[in-house]
Amino acid sequence: MHTRNCLYFSLFFLLGITCFSCQKELKPNVIILHTDQWRAKAFGYAGDPNVKTPNIDRLAANSANVSLAVSGMPVCTPHRASVMTGQRPLTHGLFMNDVQLDTNAVSLASVYANAGYQTGYIGKWHLDGNGRSSFIPPGGRRQGFQYWKALECTHNYNNSAYYAGDSPEKKFWEGYDAIAQAKDAQQYIREHAKGENPFLLFLSWGTPHAPYQTAPQKYQDMYDPEQLKLHPNVPPDMEEKVRQDLAGYYAHCTALDDMVDEILQTIEEADIADNTIILFTSDHGDLLGSHRAYKKQQAYEESIRIPMLIRAPQLSSGEYKALINSYDIMPTLLGLSGIKIPETVEGDDYSHYLKGKASLPDTATVLSCVQPFGQWNRFDHGGREYRGLRTLRYTYTRDLNGPWQLFDNEQDPYQMNNLIDEPAYDTLQAALDALLMQKLRAQGDEFRPGMEYIAEWGYEVDERQTVPYTP
Repeated sequence: MHTRNCLYFSLFFLLGITCFSCQKELKPNVIILHTDQWRAKAFGYAGDPNVKTPNIDRLAANSANVSLAVSGMPVCTPHRASVMTGQRPLTHGLFMNDVQLDTNAVSLASVYANAGYQTGYIGKWHLDGNGRSSFIPPGGRRQGFQYWKALECTHNYNNSAYYAGDSPEKKFWEGYDAIAQAKDAQQYIREHAKGENPFLLFLSWGTPHAPYQTAPQKYQDMYDPEQLKLHPNVPPDMEEKVRQDLAGYYAHCTALDDMVDEILQTIEEADIADNTIILFTSDHGDLLGSHRAYKKQQAYEESIRIPMLIRAPQLSSGEYKALINSYDIMPTLLGLSGIKIPETVEGDDYSHYLKGKASLPDTATVLSCVQPFGQWNRFDHGGREYRGLRTLRYTYTRDLNGPWQLFDNEQDPYQMNNLIDEPAYDTLQAALDALLMQKLRAQGDEFRPGMEYIAEWGYEVDERQTVPYTP
């Protein structure tokens, strides 16, 4: 349908005739496939020797592969709030999990809705801060999404609840939730592909986040823990545990890979592939034993680096070494969609760069942990506040006491050799520190102790300085 109409539009254009209906149809649909805790290297196309992701590998071959994309504050709620607002965490205030995004925020969905889009959200939300199983009513707390099948947060993937539409009745996805959510997304695509208006669909999967051993058995059977090759930064005494967890992690990944294929097929069958932007990404990575740590928050590559594949009609496939951060996603999508970017947005629009019409907006992006909490709290796991930079080559961080980490990611991709205070790197360290301080000043970030920001935003925390939540 859309291919035929676009051919008509081209003919009308050559004849000097305006076809308003075709112009309207040329607005691109936008589909965001968002995962939870999928690190950038855990794909076949990214060189992982273990994981089976043939479908996403094919998507990568036909997409702009933003190979240095990062989650600047690598934890769930802060990243998602930055995606929704295009703002940095100290602006929108969600620098910890389980707090609520301002209901008056100028959000991704509200901007698209105001541009005439239908908007839909399926899956994990984690932006409401009123209990992880609580009903999120229609209105401002849904940030402009009209179609709604979502839950704040759960990691029980085989008994996964959700709320649909305006009803406060708790329902449950059938079976493994990633599969059921993908089917719902397919139905949404089929229905809205026929409509007069373009659509924005945000599909938010909860996997491959832990618990790791809960994917359907057929996917678990694909991985033998003893055959897995581990990162060299995994300590020997953790190898047995990491092998077991990594096998389960990969099982989740391969299950999602199949779901991506199902959705791509649906897009083709609906005849909207030539007018649809597809973004595949994640909120952060997973350390999975690297550096003797699990999950995220820390500034290591396994934590901050995220996959980012963008398939769009106006983009050429290939690798793009761009440091697109969480808050750059909204303006970049709006730029690709031809929609004006709101003044509230702080991130950079990379669409001109991706289309080959501009140089990189920046060659260094800020990393931060305003307040360590949860699995990286300061009491049990040595968490600390930090600010840092990821450049095209280096990672540099400082904590409240001064310079902390410096890694050459080209020579030392597993970050096993901290170069801080090495005489040969004094000049580089000083230059990176000066650049970091310049960026923090420009952002109005005073880099104070985390508890000062907690007091400033009025958050209540427990004895571990973590915002408590109800399941």
